[in-house]
Amino acid sequence: MDQSSASQNRRSNRSPVLLSAKIEVDGAEVSVILRNLSAEGALVEGARLPREGSATVFRRNELCVQGQIVWVEGRYAGIAFDRQLEKTELLREVPQPRQKFEQQFRRPGLACRPLSEADRKMIELWMTPSLLRRD
Repeated sequence: MDQSSASQNRRSNRSPVLLSAKIEVDGAEVSVILRNLSAEGALVEGARLPREGSATVFRRNELCVQGQIVWVEGRYAGIAFDRQLEKTELLREVPQPRQKFEQQFRRPGLACRPLSEADRKMIELWMTPSLLRRD
């Protein structure tokens, strides 16, 4: 399947996620990994996926929506929902992004303050080979 043309023709934006979910086909429940989610469908990954055209029920936490498997390729399948999800339903299933950790780069302590006399003697001891030391 040509992913580039599919993404350009989508009617709604998909949110990339990596969450556990379940799909039900003919009364049998299959555990899948939810890869992305939109108001109109989902991309799932799993080992035992139903065949293309199968009617399904997609479940994730409190979300339960009927749909159809519209394509299957290897371990991946696309589900088209029978109804469009409300924005509140969609936001409940898409986790909020974490705050980014801002790194702070600083010079080491020796470069920030002058050396005391005791520090200077300690460094001189470290730099002098033990054979040349006069203790």
